Amino acid sequence: MVVINSVPFTTHLRVEKYGAKELLERDRARISNMLFTWASQEGPFAFRKTTGADEGSLHSVDVTNSGLAYTMSVGVGQPPTDYTLLVDTGSAITWIGANLKKPYSPTDTSEDTSDSVQCSYGSGWMKGDLYTDTVTLSPDLVIKKQSIGIARSTKGIRDVDGILGVGPADLSKGKVKPGGRKLPTVTDNLYSEGTIPTDSLGIFYAPLTKVGEITGELTFGGVDETKITSDVNYVPLTTTAPASQYWGINQSITYGDTTILDNASGFVDTGATFLLLTTSVFNAYRDAIGAYVDGATGLLAITEEQYNNLHSLIFHIGDVEYEFTPNAQIWPRALNSVLRGRSDRIYLVVAEFKPVRGSESIHFVNGFVWLQRFYTVYDTTNAEVGFATTPFTDAETN
Repeated sequence: MVVINSVPFTTHLRVEKYGAKELLERDRARISNMLFTWASQEGPFAFRKTTGADEGSLHSVDVTNSGLAYTMSVGVGQPPTDYTLLVDTGSAITWIGANLKKPYSPTDTSEDTSDSVQCSYGSGWMKGDLYTDTVTLSPDLVIKKQSIGIARSTKGIRDVDGILGVGPADLSKGKVKPGGRKLPTVTDNLYSEGTIPTDSLGIFYAPLTKVGEITGELTFGGVDETKITSDVNYVPLTTTAPASQYWGINQSITYGDTTILDNASGFVDTGATFLLLTTSVFNAYRDAIGAYVDGATGLLAITEEQYNNLHSLIFHIGDVEYEFTPNAQIWPRALNSVLRGRSDRIYLVVAEFKPVRGSESIHFVNGFVWLQRFYTVYDTTNAEVGFATTPFTDAETN
């Protein structure tokens, strides 16, 4: 039976010590790690911590140490053993066994392919064996023969049992030995086994309004019509590398009467916290507003008067304009303490990043603060990304 099925997931905002500066570092390092294929071959991208006088060592960030993490329970085997997996749109392989906390016990549905698999996530990695097995995402979403890595050793992967990779399947190339073949994702297999009508994934969030866990929804095979307030506008994936390797699109951005970004490539990423703009675009936005960089947080800050005069950012994607309202552009003021900021300050969620060498064609990353205002659909069947408004697009939540 073909179904469109939605599965809840839990979103965790991870801020341990340094507030906004920590979130910014994690965002920038995550993106640089994702783009490392096009960077120099001098070694994994590293960043310098600037959040404490004695914090001068170099670090890099793995997928489980980004500012945002999404987890869901996934069953493996028959009968299934449940594992808590991190949902990642920036990778494409599903695997279990992180830290060897919950050993894999083969069942009658398990098959050892005799291949090995290795995945790298910046400072984290896994090495293991490749099996096929039954994978259960929900009672209606059961995959009979899913390629799944069984870790023999891992590093830097914390708080979860493994990864559910739902990025483009091409990201799996070169990870399997011998041969380096591409592995279908869980979404690909749900489609090929006839369980869902299209090879697509819809993602819905509610805006962050309190510290702790918030919930979202993954919809496999279509769109949850109850979560949107407009038609879905689909645009083709960009052909410009390296954004073309991820869920990359072309867009332009205007602020008031000023075009701050002509049509250019970038990508949408659920793992980035902020709306990240390359330096020239960020500077144009900052100057148009008259904002300043707050020393305590590293974020742009504005006065109440400037907020009252703030224009919407208009994102031109395909033939549709998406309004990122003044309220959407500011961090939830009730959560300024999370940033280690002042309660009476207004902080913006637009931040600067610098592409690693070789990936200068990346001009933006539409992260969580942007995605929580719009429903997004990641469509492999038609090589498209779709966008729709939701009840939260113009909500006054912040």
